[in-house]
Amino acid sequence: MKLFAFGFLALLWLVGCNAHTVLLPAHGQRCFYETLKSRDELAISFQFGDRSPDSTDQMTGDFMVYGPNRRDILKEERDVSHGDVRISVPQDGKFEYCFSNERSGVTTKDVTFNIEGIVYVNENDPKADSLDGAVRQLSRLTRELKNEQSYIVIRERTHRNTAESTNDRVKWWSVFQLFVVIVNSLFQIYYLRRFFEVTSFV
Repeated sequence: MKLFAFGFLALLWLVGCNAHTVLLPAHGQRCFYETLKSRDELAISFQFGDRSPDSTDQMTGDFMVYGPNRRDILKEERDVSHGDVRISVPQDGKFEYCFSNERSGVTTKDVTFNIEGIVYVNENDPKADSLDGAVRQLSRLTRELKNEQSYIVIRERTHRNTAESTNDRVKWWSVFQLFVVIVNSLFQIYYLRRFFEVTSFV
């Protein structure tokens, strides 16, 4: 029974870990919704990546934030590898944010993102709790630090793949050069032996 409970908790943890990473279809997009009130803040940090373990390219994509009913675009980022967007909501409603792969046919492109919302609290309101505001601010800064660390991990993975690919090419180029030098040496030995060979006619 304990093994079953442990397995169930591990499965829930894995689902939670993958909740903010989505695969973008080729020439498609993925959209998400948030219901917010006027003067709330919406903060989204994201990074485009490649699910292929052999990839060395830095993926890019588009990001848009739409107002209620998609009437207007509040924020737009085109052909970026990562971003950190923060907007103050102008009115109540359901806001949509989309990650787009419409200009690319890559099928292994994904996006890792974190979202947080800050509820507006009037500082002049006598019911406002300043300690609560300080805790929220500390929590927001902690999440930003975590998001930055996640971004650094993804960049390190991409750079490591690039370095390993370059090292592989240098290794095979060195092997090829060694082969050429050996062949050239053997040819020179053969040629010099033929050049100094004494021929006699009877």
